[in-house]
Amino acid sequence: MPDQPTTGKPPTSEAADDATRRPQRQLQPLDPPAVPFAIGGIVLWLIAALILLLFRDTLSAHGHTDWLWICVAGALWGLPGWYVMVRHDRRRAAQRASRSDEESSSVG
Repeated sequence: MPDQPTTGKPPTSEAADDATRRPQRQLQPLDPPAVPFAIGGIVLWLIAALILLLFRDTLSAHGHTDWLWICVAGALWGLPGWYVMVRHDRRRAAQRASRSDEESSSVG
């Protein structure tokens, strides 16, 4: 009896496995544009503010008028975030362009 547990497969050497194994692709991280996320956040805050604006009387009767102002503040804070995301996307596009220029010049 062998000391090793059987797995149902015949034992093979690692060198044979490496020779028959297909090379794996190097996965790249996702790189989506950030501007749509910033705009989406601003739009969601504005929609929430408009909905709460419809219930302004009910909110004030229960002492929750600050909810409306929180939505307005969220939309306003989203504007500088939008600006930052525009700069980020431009910088990332410029880096990608310079990287592709370096690769094309080194190949030829």
